Amino acid sequence: MFERFTASARDVVRGAPAYAVRPGPGTVGEGELLLALLDGRGSPGAEALAALGVRERRASVMRSLDEARRRGGLTAADAEALAGLGIDVAEVVTRVEQAHGAGALATASGRPARRGRSLRSPFGEEAKSVLERSLRVALGRGDKHIGDEHLLLAMVAKPGLAASVLAEHGVTHADVIRVLAKPAVAG
Repeated sequence: MFERFTASARDVVRGAPAYAVRPGPGTVGEGELLLALLDGRGSPGAEALAALGVRERRASVMRSLDEARRRGGLTAADAEALAGLGIDVAEVVTRVEQAHGAGALATASGRPARRGRSLRSPFGEEAKSVLERSLRVALGRGDKHIGDEHLLLAMVAKPGLAASVLAEHGVTHADVIRVLAKPAVAG
């Protein structure tokens, strides 16, 4: 499948492990793919995020991803839903961290957080699922390649961390489709 990836999609896949060494389980997931996609310039997926105003809000996206990691992967929407049931996720996280240390839920996978640099970080099920969906998205659109736009569409096509964080920043699946459907501006 990797042979079908465009240079920009390969850059996303190669760039994502750099974000996995941040505090957390050290596994590449949707969040790491999203951050690597935000690094891109001039490619359809990266420019779609820029057109939707996400690139300029990168710091806020990173904070949202970090907060979700701290909550053990629960998105803000998950925490809000649990609050409706009377469960204060912030209080749960605080108590777990008091008992087990800062970031205890971020390493809930049972693997210690990676320290230092690693040339290879394992791709978790989230990331593998995005990569598999990107192939289906490309095939569904009649494309013979997999570009970063297909990765972006795969991230927002199904509920998950990337889709939730983008939604927190005002970006929906429909928005991504709309922006990608516009013809590229000659420059």
